[in-house]
Amino acid sequence: MLLSSLGRKVALVVTQQVRKRQQRPTEPPPPFAAAPTPNEGVADDAASSPAAAGELQIEYSPTPDGQPDPGEVVWTCVPYEDDPSQGKDRPVLIIGRLGNQLGGLMLSSQDHDVDAEDEAKWGRYWMDVGSGEWDSSGRPSEVRLNRLLTVDPDQVRREGATLDRMLFDEVVAASRSHLT
Repeated sequence: MLLSSLGRKVALVVTQQVRKRQQRPTEPPPPFAAAPTPNEGVADDAASSPAAAGELQIEYSPTPDGQPDPGEVVWTCVPYEDDPSQGKDRPVLIIGRLGNQLGGLMLSSQDHDVDAEDEAKWGRYWMDVGSGEWDSSGRPSEVRLNRLLTVDPDQVRREGATLDRMLFDEVVAASRSHLT
């Protein structure tokens, strides 16, 4: 008797939650100007419009003026690789310019060192960059070396921090072999 009463209560709560979800309006996916086009897993263009890594003009010119600049970590929506119509707001290290757009490499707080061999098998290469003001929790981050993102400056939500020049140069050097 107690068990069947508990079962009815659980069923009622589940039914109510399902109805609430069905009544919620769905949010549209984040806007992207164009879907990324994979380039043989070498440089995966994303965010705003396709661009070849050869077009990237690498520079270090951070300026604390509210505008995204190379050398800064900014927050913007990054498309998922498996579904470019959707994405996630995440930190991106801007490493240069692609015409009137910016070129960047996404950051992650997940530790990919523990599965580096598996990540490489899938064509994903990471480098530790430590922690910075871009992460309010102070978690250490890694930068994805082989996924070049084309970032529309107007879609940048905020500047997160400036990366140290020496570390910026190390990231650029490490990414060169993956973005050619």
